[in-house]
Formats: sequence, structure tokens, C-alpha cells
Amino acid sequence: MPEPRTWQLTAGSAALGLALAAVAVTAAGPWDSGQRTAERTRAAAPATGGAHHAPPPAPAAPRRPAPAPSAPGVLTALHAPAPAGRPAQDLAAVLVPLLADPGLGPLRTASVVDTATGRQLYGEGAGTPMPPASTVKIATAAAALSALGPDHRIPTTVTATPDGTTVTLTGGGDPTLDPARLKALATDTARALTARGHTSVRLTYDATLYPGPTLHPIGPNENLAPVVALMTRAGRLTDGDSGPAPRTADPAGDTARAFADLLTRAGITTTGAPAPGRTPRTAPLARTYSAPLADLVERTLTHSDNDLAEALARQTALARKHPASFDGAARAVRDELSRLGLPVAGARFADGSGLDRSDRVSAALLTGLLTRAADPAHPALRPVLTGLPVGAFTGTLADRFDTATAGAGHVRAKTGTLTGVNTLAGTVVTTDGRLLAFAFLAGRTLSPYEAQPALDRLSAALAGPR
Repeated sequence: MPEPRTWQLTAGSAALGLALAAVAVTAAGPWDSGQRTAERTRAAAPATGGAHHAPPPAPAAPRRPAPAPSAPGVLTALHAPAPAGRPAQDLAAVLVPLLADPGLGPLRTASVVDTATGRQLYGEGAGTPMPPASTVKIATAAAALSALGPDHRIPTTVTATPDGTTVTLTGGGDPTLDPARLKALATDTARALTARGHTSVRLTYDATLYPGPTLHPIGPNENLAPVVALMTRAGRLTDGDSGPAPRTADPAGDTARAFADLLTRAGITTTGAPAPGRTPRTAPLARTYSAPLADLVERTLTHSDNDLAEALARQTALARKHPASFDGAARAVRDELSRLGLPVAGARFADGSGLDRSDRVSAALLTGLLTRAADPAHPALRPVLTGLPVGAFTGTLADRFDTATAGAGHVRAKTGTLTGVNTLAGTVVTTDGRLLAFAFLAGRTLSPYEAQPALDRLSAALAGPR
């Protein structure tokens, strides 16, 4: 049963109200990666000083994948004190009738928090764990950023045996590896081999970084490739970089065979077919890197990328010395959120993507995560906010909200959809300039066509009339 409605800050989120700055969000459509980088730099800068130190340089990455689309001016710190805003009882008067919408089904929970103060303005069963569907990606993303930092890149390497007769293509868990980067890696490998006097090698490939199982409990599915450490374009067999698509059953083998062909074109003969093998204990001949983790997080959230979400969960596991498996990732994500002081009681992270129906997350945990991401003391978490889709403009919210309504451009939120489960969690800027974090979770819904508009109306109502 949902817990009684409360307008008091829950014990688990009490620490979230310390020294939070108010944040404003404006939205005007897609923008380029230079603007995104500049915005993230400004958002991460300390609020009390004019000095600013750039992050240490990351290894060069040829042909970085484009980050997720967003909107300009996503986060602008407000140094003035936060306005008092609407009283909690008034907010309840607005939300309670909307939460009663039959389209939300019989199970529904809600949490609304003022990010400037950490105060919960409204709660309906806020601490009750519910299936979150894809809103669990907020937790996955925050854990990865906390454990690894926004500048972390995922490597794919090529290593030769001491005698140079065998080279091994080793996956580091980057599902965004694409044919262009794979070709550049082959070219660099061929150049290094030629310099050592080798023109013919045996090729093996190593995907053992992830111990398995490779298949998600939902089984073979167009929403997710087999979860392996070596793949190209997330195992997609069709064009496009997001959304459902047919997937190969052998992402690692396919990538190795493509790499062998590229080596041949670069002047290196490969003897025999590529076969699984272990990475030699020598320095790599060549390597390629993913985009920075901040960009991967934004892409994960904007497009609800299941493959990237599972990769982020496993990168968190590796950082915290857990096995890079479903179970190891679950422990690592939970532990990382605990380190952030978030309310994880009753939470379960059976996967990183939210496709598993046994996932459990409370509305209070989701708003706690969003509030943490707005905290100037945690600039590494800021991509959790900048990656959220913009209502009526980007990602999974591009086709939701009427452009004439309050939610369009003002609501930024992660969607969640499974059969009978519909969720929405994100941020909204009120007419008086406050940034609110919200989470609405609905269970046993009859149809997304009824539940999604009801969730949209709830979030838009927080913005107030425009």
C-alpha cells in the first residue's frame, strides 16, 4: 500500500537540501556539441569564484559520436535566494485530482522536490518502491558518473604477442564503437605492425571483460543486443543509432571479422578466421576511445539507449571492483547511490536499462538523484540533467506535450514504458523561476495512450500557467 501523503522531507532525502543552488532551464530546440560542452563547463564551475580550471585532457578519440540533442541554456545557476513559491497545500490541490486520472491505473506514487532547498513539496507513496521502467536509467547514469567521472572514456584496444605473430582485439565495453572508428583502429594497427616488420598475423578477440550472462532476462530482443564487451553499433543490423532494431546474436565475433577485413585492406594478411583469445600482457599496439562518459550519459537518457545503459552499469561495476555482470552491476549501482547519501531502501537494480520488471525504485529516490545532480557540490552529476529529453523537442519526449502547453520546452524528463508500467521523472521550471524535481510512477496501467498524457499533465501542471 502506498504510504500516507506527506509534505515533509523524508529521512532519506534530508541531506539533499544542504547548500543546493537554484537552477533554471530554458529550451529552444536542438543545439550543437560546442554549445553543450560550454554549458556543461559553466554549470560545473564553482558558484563562488571567477576562476575556472579545465578538466585534465582525455586521450584523443577519432570520430567521437555526436552527443544527444539538447536545448540551449539548460542550466544557469541563480545566485539569488530561491523565492518562496507555491505553498505545499496549493500544490496538492493541483496534483491530487490529476493523480486520480484512471489512465494511471490503481498503483501510483509521486514526489516533487524543490532542488534549491531539497524540501519535498509533495509526496504520495514517495518512499514505496515501484517498477521504474526506463526511469531507472537516471540511477544508472548517476552511479556511473559518480564512480568514474564525466571525462572517463571506454577503450577498445589491439595488442600483439611478443613475437608479433598474433594480435588480439579487446573490447572494453563500448557499444558506440562504429565502423569508422574500427577502420581507424585497423589502420593504426597495420601501421604499427608494418613498422615492426609484420605483414601477416593471426587475429583473436577478447570479450571476457563481461563474465556473462550475455542475454538479458527478456531474451533476444530488438531493444537490446547481447550484453558483451566487444560490439559495433550495439549489434544493430540496420541503419540508425537509436530505437529498436534487429540485433546480431554474435556482436563480438561480427566485430572481429569486420576488423580482420579492415586489416587486410590496410595491408595486413590475417591467417584463418578470428577466434576468441586472451589479451597478451604487453602494451597495446593501437586503441580507440568512446566519447566522454558525460556524452554517453546524455545519449543514454535522451534516447533511452538500453545498450548504453547496460554498459554504464558494467563500467560502474568495474570501477568498484565488482564483476561486470547483471548481478555485479546491481551491487555497484546500489553501493554508489548509497555513497551519495540517497534513500536506497527497498531499491533493486536488476539491470541498468529498466527492461527487467523486477527493478524497484521509489519516487523519492528518483527526485533525490535529480536534486543531487543540481547540487553545485556534485558537478560531475550534471549530465543527468542536461541529458533529459525536452518536452515537445528532443528524444523520447519529442512527440509528447503540445507545443502550446506549459510543459513544452519547460519539462525535461526521462520516460519509462513497459506493458502496464508508465513513469516520468525529471525537472521543470516554474513561472517564478524555481527548478523542481519530480517523479510520477504508475503501475497496472491499461494503456500507454491513456497513461502517458496523464503523466504529461502532471508534470506540466508543476510549471504553472504560461
